[in-house]
Parts: sequence; structure tokens; C-alpha cells
Amino acid sequence: MDVSYILNELGEDRDQYFNAVAPPIIQTSNFTFPNVAAMRADLQYEHDRHFYTRGNNPTVKILRQKLAALEGAEDALVLASGSAAIGSAVLANVAQGDHIVSVAKPYSWTERLMRDYLPRFGVTTTFVDGTDPANFERAIQTNTKVIYLESPNSFTFELQDIAAVAQIARLRGIVTMIDNSYSTPLYQRPIELGIDISLHSASKYIGGHSDLVAGVLCGSKAMINKIFYGEYMTLGGIISPQNAWLMIRGLRTLPLRLERSSQSARQIVALLESHPAVRRVYYPFSETHPQHALARRQMSGCGGLLTFSLNTDQIKAVDTFADSLRRFILGVSWGGHESLVFPASVGFALSDEASQEPNPPTRSDFNLVRLYIGLEDPDVLLADLNQALDGVPL
Repeated sequence: MDVSYILNELGEDRDQYFNAVAPPIIQTSNFTFPNVAAMRADLQYEHDRHFYTRGNNPTVKILRQKLAALEGAEDALVLASGSAAIGSAVLANVAQGDHIVSVAKPYSWTERLMRDYLPRFGVTTTFVDGTDPANFERAIQTNTKVIYLESPNSFTFELQDIAAVAQIARLRGIVTMIDNSYSTPLYQRPIELGIDISLHSASKYIGGHSDLVAGVLCGSKAMINKIFYGEYMTLGGIISPQNAWLMIRGLRTLPLRLERSSQSARQIVALLESHPAVRRVYYPFSETHPQHALARRQMSGCGGLLTFSLNTDQIKAVDTFADSLRRFILGVSWGGHESLVFPASVGFALSDEASQEPNPPTRSDFNLVRLYIGLEDPDVLLADLNQALDGVPL
């Protein structure tokens, strides 16, 4: 199936809803049945049939079909947040006494799940430098059940060799999963590289309009059924039909949005790499990235998220730079229509209580600034960055 068909046609039986171009929002909690036999039959297949919206909803089902096809997976689930998707996938594949090998510096709430939450139930995690596949192999124990990847990660963009790690795990019967939010299914295909579960924070590119929070996980029918009848139905972290409809809406323009964001990001990278106020740029498709060759091999595109370090030793200068931007707004997410700036220096203003959050910035990375390049005119963004960078004291 081509991408255009998936985004605009797959799962949309328009003759079933008045030939409307957009699918309906089936805003119902419950479904009825003509007789007991029909109700009994559907109860046995709640994963695929409409019994109760906590399990399956017609609007959500259209979305699931599209997301699975985009990833090249057999099936997909959509949850209330990226954290819900990650938590459900991990919990479904570990039990007391099990072990996880995770890439170091994953998304902060993923790290909290593994470092703080799972040990309460006897599950331990070893975090490794993922730039060398051998590090995963060395960390495997006899009780390792999951290898968790995030490639690239979403701040300094270290990559893992996805195919190599997947092969290491498959030879040992270990489940692999990856946070694919940075690349989306259009720019990276982890399942084709041997990964078992591909996860997304759909609040980012997939939703694309900064108006919803959702998570996605894609995998085999057997794996999705396992999660559906376990953590998905038990914990109930489902998406609403309204938000599923918004995600279908967002998918229509995903290729165009990614292309625009990527093109603008390349211009921004060129500016940053030439400006004296910038010490280093972090972007997988930049030739200065230490894993540039790997990025080109396993990613077909790079999106609009990048980081750079300011050439300063003063936290105040980082704050002033971020505050002086006029077209980039301060925000923590990415993947929508708006351009965003997130300075690592934010972490140095934490209270004593808040400083217990995972991954507080260290002295060596306070000058990192993450940019998300949205859909605005790139010339406007370039001018804004230039005026802010020119104000950095050297």
C-alpha cells in the first residue's frame, strides 16, 4: 500500500456513513446487540469487534489500521499518551525477577518507569551507551526479557544500530521495542529492521497540531493481542474517539508537514553551524554528527528537531538568548505547526523538591538549546535566530 492510500483511504468505508469525506466521530461508550448470541459472539473477539469503547471503537479502529500500515506492522493500539503506550508495552513483557536493557538517556518518564517504578515489583534495568551494539550484548543477563531503544533520542540525538541490536535480541528470544517518535513511520521503519514493537508519542508529528495527547504502539497480531487483553484493557489508558478523529485529521498532512519542517531545519542547521555564538550542532543528518553514516543508512529523513550548544559559560546568557527569540515560543513538546525553543538551562531554576525529577541537567550541558522547526516561513525563523544569536556575549 502506498502512503497516500493509507492516509486517505485505508479503513474508510465511506458508503457506511453517507459517503462523507471525513469519517464520523462515534462518540459512544456502549454498543448494543440484537440478541444474546450476537452479544456472546462479539465478546469473544473484543479486540476486533465493537463491544465497549474501552476496547474498540469504530473511529479508533480506522486510526489503528492506518498506523499499523504506516509502520509495516500487523496491528496497532492507540493510547491516551506516549507514556501510556510505553508503560503498557513494557509491563506486558516483564514479570517479577525480570531484567531490561535500555539505551541510556531515554525520555525522562521512560527512565522513571524503569529506574523508579519497576524495581518496586522486582524488575531491574541496565542502562547502556547505545552507540555501540556490543554494549547491549554485554548487558544481557539470563533473565533479560526486553531491550529498549530510542533512536534518535530527543535531545542530543544519539542513534542505535537498530538492525544489529534487533539481531542480538532475536537470537536470544528477547523482545525489542523502540521509541520511534523522532522519525515517524515515514522516516524510519524499525519493524522492517527486526524490532518487535514500535512506539510513538502521537502528540508530536502524528497528531501534528498541538491539540491532543496520545500514544501509539505497533507490532504483530500476537503481540498486540497480548497487550490488548493485558495492560490495555486492565489499566484503561485508552484514547477518546474525538482525539482519534483529530489524529486521522493530522495524518492527512503528515508527509507535507514533515517535508516542510525538514527543509527548514536544514537551513537552520546551516546557519547555526556557521555562527560564532554556536559551539556545536546536534542533528543526525548533519555531516558533523558522529553517527551521520548510520543515520543515513536507517533513516530516510530527519524532521525538524535539533539541538545546539551556545558558545557561552553563563546560564544567564542561555536564558537571555531564549527569551530574546520572537518567533520561537518556549515549550517542551514538538511536532506541531509552531516553532519551539527549549533551553536546558530551565533545569537550573528548579526548586529543591522539583530537582528530584529525573535527568536534571549537569554542568556540562546547561548551554544546550533544543529547537523544533515548525511550518512558518524559514526566512522569518532564520532572521529571528540571527538577531538572538548576535546578542550572545562572546
